[in-house]
Amino acid sequence: MISSPSPPQPAGLSPSSLQACPPLLRVHDVTKRYGHGCPRCLELTGPEHETNACPICGAITACAGVSFELARGRTLGIVGESGSGKSTLLAALYGDIAPTFGEAYLGTFADGSRNIFAASAAERRQLRNFAMGIVYQHPQKGLNLRISAGGNVAERLMAVQWRRVADIRERAGGLLTRMEVPSARMDDLPAFFSGGMQQRVQIAKAVANEPPLLLLDEPTSGLDVSVQAGVLDLIRELQNQSGITLLIVSHDLGVIRLLTERTLVMKNGRVVESGLTDQILEDPQHPYTQLLVSSINP
Repeated sequence: MISSPSPPQPAGLSPSSLQACPPLLRVHDVTKRYGHGCPRCLELTGPEHETNACPICGAITACAGVSFELARGRTLGIVGESGSGKSTLLAALYGDIAPTFGEAYLGTFADGSRNIFAASAAERRQLRNFAMGIVYQHPQKGLNLRISAGGNVAERLMAVQWRRVADIRERAGGLLTRMEVPSARMDDLPAFFSGGMQQRVQIAKAVANEPPLLLLDEPTSGLDVSVQAGVLDLIRELQNQSGITLLIVSHDLGVIRLLTERTLVMKNGRVVESGLTDQILEDPQHPYTQLLVSSINP
């Protein structure tokens, strides 16, 4: 298991000032169901039933009743097995899917007073372009493989009114270099890059507009161990230098321990435990969390 360093301190913010800041993100009762559903869906699904599928109507409750707050400049991890609902939650927050019900408030949208799920299509585009970035588990989902690495970053910049070609190219080149993508490969197609390099290009694209919130969905899944370490170091460096707020989904407790300060544990679409990451990993309370921890500490 990866060792745990001291939690990174966001740039320019002291612990006392962080406590005084209102949360950047507030999520309340987010639920996503696939299928028409019935009145007993929530009652008959979840960890106690070991299933997401309603035995009456067959609807799938991907996640239900998820609530949390995330302070500016901090990091929250969401951990759980495949099918636990963690990636569904991220997809709903980014607008890739619509939740069945629930609310989420972002401090940079209407001063945190309006539910982002109720935003118009134009407002959602603004949120995705200015307020949030996302790094998908599979880089192919977050990249256009038919244009160059630099072109992918340029797309993101042009979405927020960058217009001078020289400025765009300089910014894209600087970001790719920072993410350890050789400048000589800036004009190459990412389709011919390794998985690790594709992930670095995706991170550069996601942070190009300096969004206050970065969502990471299994950022190291499927990568070689040595490549994982490099990607994790880049994420830690980014958080340390810019104070960006991170919401990280992973099934890997080593990633959660390394990158996050607080953690939610999900199973069968429900949050079964939450708290400080070190506390959860050192003294897990829920039987499922205990099983997860014991699997890496035999």
